[in-house]
Amino acid sequence: QVQLVESGGGLVQPGGSLRLSCVTSRSIFGIYTMGWYRQAPGKQRELVTTITSGGTTTYADSVKGRFTISRDNAENTLYLQMNSLKPEDTAVYYCNAALTLLKTTNYWGQGTQVTVSS
Repeated sequence: QVQLVESGGGLVQPGGSLRLSCVTSRSIFGIYTMGWYRQAPGKQRELVTTITSGGTTTYADSVKGRFTISRDNAENTLYLQMNSLKPEDTAVYYCNAALTLLKTTNYWGQGTQVTVSS
């Protein structure tokens, strides 16, 4: 069974930084596109950023220049470095692994809470 295990969430003041981590199994990390989504209270889950197995990245406009996604293939770990955090970044952040062949297969982590508040 594939598992994605996130860590690194917490409470931070506006302007601060956090780094999220997501560890998964080698069987998917090398071929799946990995990403981070978030869901704020009362809102739909939204895509934050993705990184392909080849290292190509995409970012939501709201986080460009502040967030950086990266992957450590040797450790099967995905990271999200979040800088200059704003209150509107407050949400549960989910790690995602996706592969599209004839259909799209998705795996999700359990989520980690990020709260930006003074």
